[in-house]
Formats: sequence, C-alpha cells, structure tokens
Amino acid sequence: MTTPPAITRAAADEPFTALGERLPPAARVWLDAALAEAATPAAPAGHRRSLPAWELRFAEAGRRCGSEAAADTARILLLHTAGAGAATVARLYRRGTADERRAVLLALPGLELAPAEGLPLVEDALRTSDTRLIAAAVGPYAAEHLAPHAWRHAVLKCLCTGVPVAAVAGLARRARGDAELARMLADHTGESTAAGRPVPVDLYLVQALAAEAEAA
Repeated sequence: MTTPPAITRAAADEPFTALGERLPPAARVWLDAALAEAATPAAPAGHRRSLPAWELRFAEAGRRCGSEAAADTARILLLHTAGAGAATVARLYRRGTADERRAVLLALPGLELAPAEGLPLVEDALRTSDTRLIAAAVGPYAAEHLAPHAWRHAVLKCLCTGVPVAAVAGLARRARGDAELARMLADHTGESTAAGRPVPVDLYLVQALAAEAEAA
C-alpha cells in the first residue's frame, strides 16, 4: 500500500509541477482548466447556480489523470486552489467514491477546517474496513487534532487491519510517554496470543516506542 504525502497549500507549487510533468498533454490541458475553474471566486450567497465546475472536475480526475497517485494529487490541488470550506469538503466526502474520499482526507492538512469540521470525516474513515481510507485518515490532520483516546484507537485500527504504522503521522511524538497506549497494546497482544492469532510486527514497534518513553 502506498500513501502519498498530504499536500499543504504552501507546498502546492511543487506537486503541481511534478504532476504536470507526468501527465500526457491532454490531461495537462484538463488540469490547467480545472485549476482555473477552482481559482474562480464562488458565486455570492443566495445566488442560485449549479455546483461549481471544479467540483465536477474533482469527480472526473480518476479517468482524466490515469494513475491513482496522479488523481489523488489533482484532487488535492483542486481542493486547495478552491480554498474549499467545510460544507464543500463534507459534501465531496459524503457523496464521493472511495478514491474521492481518500483525496479529501489527504487534503485536510492544507485546508482551513476547524477540528469540529474535519474530524468527523477522519472518524468516519476510521470506522470503515477500507485500508486505503484508514491510511489516509491517520495523516497529519489526525496527528494534530484527534483526541488521545480516539488517536490510540486509530493506531489499534491500523494494527488490526494491516495498515502499516508508518502511515500514522506523528506516531513517535504522540506515542512517547503514553502509558495508556502501552497498556492497550499489551492487552491486544495478550488477546491475540490467547486466540492463536499472529501479532503484527508493527505492534512491537509501537510498544518499543512507548517503553522507551516510559524508561526515559
């Protein structure tokens, strides 16, 4: 499983240039037009109109850009260029395919969403069994905003579903000194062993982080 790094708005120029270099000419023309639409100011409040054109482009990215990584990057750039607000982001997530939801999650660090606006999307993804969504959900936005209890369970979710803990942003920082996480991992290890289930190697890596912190 490969998880592209979340792209912050400040770093948008670099992925745009890299993506443009990888896309065939027709797809590059499409991306240029899509980003121009995303940069167009929204209609005034109360003005009746259909969805912004860039939102339709957001859905098209998979078939226009070819690879999964290119589509992810294009969708993230659209969200950042549009400066998508909470209502737009929630709508695109709720109505989107798994690929579109993944892109929304990856884009969260570069969007100006309060925790009350962004965390419901992270929490929804963590309730699924889709490992690609789980991996995207435990990125920098979750590292910054998930409460300790929810974050611990997100780590356990990764361990239980086979998502590499390398996908968990800020793992070392947040695991350090977390005795409750160490206890939960020990309980999980005991339950797995008693049931004859294999214990993932990643669990021992997280345990080592917690133990190192406790000994410090």
